[in-house]
Amino acid sequence: MQPVVSQELTARPEVAAFVARAEERGCAQLSELDDLLRLLEASDDDVDALESHLERHGIEISDDCGRNDVDPTSVTNGELATATTDALQLFLNEIRRYPLLTAEEEVELAKRIEQGDLAAKERMINSNLRLVVSIAKKYQGQELSLLDLIQEGIFGLIRAAEKFDWRKGYKFSTYATFWVRQAIQRGLANKARTIRIPVHIGQRERKIVRAERELSARLGREPSDVEIAEAADLPLSQVQEVREAARTVTSLDRPVGDEGEAALGDLLEGGSPPVDEEVELSLSEELLRRTIEDLPEVERKVIRLRYGINGDDPQPLRETGRRLGLSAERVRQLESRALKRLAMRRELEALHEVA
Repeated sequence: MQPVVSQELTARPEVAAFVARAEERGCAQLSELDDLLRLLEASDDDVDALESHLERHGIEISDDCGRNDVDPTSVTNGELATATTDALQLFLNEIRRYPLLTAEEEVELAKRIEQGDLAAKERMINSNLRLVVSIAKKYQGQELSLLDLIQEGIFGLIRAAEKFDWRKGYKFSTYATFWVRQAIQRGLANKARTIRIPVHIGQRERKIVRAERELSARLGREPSDVEIAEAADLPLSQVQEVREAARTVTSLDRPVGDEGEAALGDLLEGGSPPVDEEVELSLSEELLRRTIEDLPEVERKVIRLRYGINGDDPQPLRETGRRLGLSAERVRQLESRALKRLAMRRELEALHEVA
């Protein structure tokens, strides 16, 4: 059942003015809505009710509602129809809308960020997303997709926007490059493997792989560890350390024996995981499910389908939209909004450490 906006809430002059502006523009600015809800100290039910009220009246909640300071998109209708099925292309199309900053604008935004101006932080980040893409492309082919690499890089960009010191006189892009690169490298070390390895080992491994590839092409044979160490400018001991740490994970289903009559897992000691691990996992899953239940119905359905919460396989944007009778772009918007809601739930913070 759709939540209903109470008369007491709609009678508030701040709410009435907000709704009137949104109806006039045909959309509601997400940042303005957040400000209003904080001002009203609205409950979760009030938030859901107000958003549902806006949607029922055809008012879209958007990050860039009413913006007229950006160039119109150059994508034609046919191109847009194709792009909506491709999250990466959607992202690349979107970031072209944000103009690059001058040095003076960077300083001005940095000063405002220091004072807690979230709009300034958002603009600093959006205007530097091209930098994230250019750095992420250099790490392609290393088990994470380009979109995943970009996502990791954005975490670093956000951190850079928070820590940038404009008084030192260098460009923000110079400073942010370090944070973006570090975030991507950590993402590769933590998420691209079944078994995590230390970040510094992952960085050395990439140098070794690059040197090994170049030597193989030049020598026409597999290079020795000594040759690789020299080309990568690393001690031989470090090359050997990386070889040991980065051994390929072996499947427990791999056949063993002369005739392959047994699997590797059959030779290992069995037994259930410790009770405390089972309890912790069960509690984490229950907490996640319970928190998702608090989402508005359509967002709840989108998250369940997109991430396979009910034990099914995660579904792409197009398939999720087909099942719910929505466009892929609308699914993307609902997913983004739901994830923002979940990110604000304090009870989920404990899950970040084990995610």
